[in-house]
Amino acid sequence: MTQNHYNVIVVGGGVSGAALFYELGRYTDAKKICLLEKYESLASLNSSGSANSQTLHCGDIETNYTLEKAEKVKKTADMVEQYCLQYGYEDKVIFSHQKIALGVGYEEVAYIKNRYKEFKSLYPYLEFYTKEQLAEIEPAVIFDKDGKERPEDIVGMGAQGEYTTVDFKALSDTFIDNTIKLEDKVTDIFFNNEVKHIQKIGSTYHVETTMSHFTADFVVVDAGAHSLYLAHQMGHGLDYGCLPMAGSFYMGNRKILNGKVYMVQNPKLPFAALHGDPDILVNGFTRFGPTALMLPKLERFKPGTYWDFVKTLRFDHNVFKIFFDLMKDSEIRSYVLKNFMFEVPLINKKLFLQDARKIVPSLGEDDISYAKGFGGVRPQILDKKNQKLMLGEASINTGEGIIFNMTPSPGATSCLGNAQRDVEIICEHLNLTFNEEQFNKELVK
Repeated sequence: MTQNHYNVIVVGGGVSGAALFYELGRYTDAKKICLLEKYESLASLNSSGSANSQTLHCGDIETNYTLEKAEKVKKTADMVEQYCLQYGYEDKVIFSHQKIALGVGYEEVAYIKNRYKEFKSLYPYLEFYTKEQLAEIEPAVIFDKDGKERPEDIVGMGAQGEYTTVDFKALSDTFIDNTIKLEDKVTDIFFNNEVKHIQKIGSTYHVETTMSHFTADFVVVDAGAHSLYLAHQMGHGLDYGCLPMAGSFYMGNRKILNGKVYMVQNPKLPFAALHGDPDILVNGFTRFGPTALMLPKLERFKPGTYWDFVKTLRFDHNVFKIFFDLMKDSEIRSYVLKNFMFEVPLINKKLFLQDARKIVPSLGEDDISYAKGFGGVRPQILDKKNQKLMLGEASINTGEGIIFNMTPSPGATSCLGNAQRDVEIICEHLNLTFNEEQFNKELVK
């Protein structure tokens, strides 16, 4: 057995990989665990604060969530909250803002009213806001540039005083810091180690990186879009393709909104509606977005990965059929074109304002600017077998001691819940013990 042999190797130092590393260290009797990260620091891609909306998605104001999905997401969001409270990370890692889902116009107003009644039982703290109440707590959504009330009927549902916002980069750092403090365990982290190849020889996995060679009894790949790339290398997940969706943002020049403001999701569109959020890394200034643009590479703002995209897409007649079915709908075609134009200089801001003014009717060109360097890539999965675009997360458990996770939104919120799922699989496979009693005491609300 090599010196670099571990019970478990976690590939990827984003918030998902870091959460799994933490749970393996704190709640199992694994003696040697390792995390491999291709870059020089943790969470430098999609878990970075500039790459996402910094939102703790608990399902109360995300109108694209069914009650069933909201219940699942709430459970994992509560884990993140409980973890942060356990260590005293309030106003350092996790933050409280008010949050609102707006309904604008007759149909959306009726929708919000019905949704509020349906979701109130799951979220007892939810409040319903009339137009007059919105004018008090979030005036920017009511008054135009002349100080007059917007003419449309408008209501909201939301909450005040709840934890809404997370710096997922900082959260990742705390997971690692709290793991390496553990005694009587080997908890190794290797940066600048890009995994190039994984091979199973007998019952042992051999992991080749740009810097070294490692072996393990179990491997979990939490490498964003590259999780599927590595799975394909090993012959797993061949019925899946990856469609990288890039999200961009526009930054306000001040605190325009008092909290998070979401809009009603168009059920035909596979991606979240535009929303406004306080950016905790930019003085609480309001950031609007994200847009949604297909990008032919697996990592944004990093060189290369174009050929990785081609290999991971695995274009064939099934992928063509998925694209064809999406684009034959006029609303989706219009959405795709509009989001492409949001990236075009000179005209992008004017077009973006047309949508953003549904949230803030007074918003002008001088109030926002294209946020250069902000945004990430969501690895949306194409289910080639069923010829459809999958929404949310996907996990390939081979049953052979290796798991590949793809975690677009709400993957960061679900990091501890997803890690629990994987920990239980790992413990069963390796005959390790999972301290479920301690886990529930510390993380389950």
